[in-house]
Amino acid sequence: MSAVRFLARPLLASSFIIAGADKLKNADDTAEQLSPVLRRAADALPVRIEERTLARAVGATQLGAGVLYALGKAPRFSATLLAITSALNTFVEWRTADISSPEGRAARRAALLKNLSLGGGVLLASVDTAGRPSLAWRAQHLAADTAKASRRQLARADKSLHRAERAVRSAARDAVETASGVLA
Repeated sequence: MSAVRFLARPLLASSFIIAGADKLKNADDTAEQLSPVLRRAADALPVRIEERTLARAVGATQLGAGVLYALGKAPRFSATLLAITSALNTFVEWRTADISSPEGRAARRAALLKNLSLGGGVLLASVDTAGRPSLAWRAQHLAADTAKASRRQLARADKSLHRAERAVRSAARDAVETASGVLA
């Protein structure tokens, strides 16, 4: 892991870890704040789950994914989870912000920019391969390399076949000449 990744991952994850811990600690407030979104999610699930439980699940996801990302464990997966929770936080904070005063509107805009920046950071992190090719790239290049090797093997087999044909013709000519000499 490069020094930049070693430093950047915990820095980026710290905001999510603290927010996730806060959501877990204050599950009632989180459920109230996330209520419109959680109500829809709870209604979409096949089993009945309380909004408070879903709020805890969001907080635990944010906390767990943040810790995993900070430690560099499953960084792409954890960054994807953080991007999802970041989008949720952005929506909820934008929707519930106080806009009755110019200061409130400025705070709402600042919070939006902060959340969008964090979301952009974790989106980049979710596609970062840390200098190693992704599985899709590896599979694509493996298929191309296999096709190339197969073409080479077919070309070699074709050359061997031509040599064998020439050898058989030559042997047949020699046999005909020998037979002609014997019969003559």
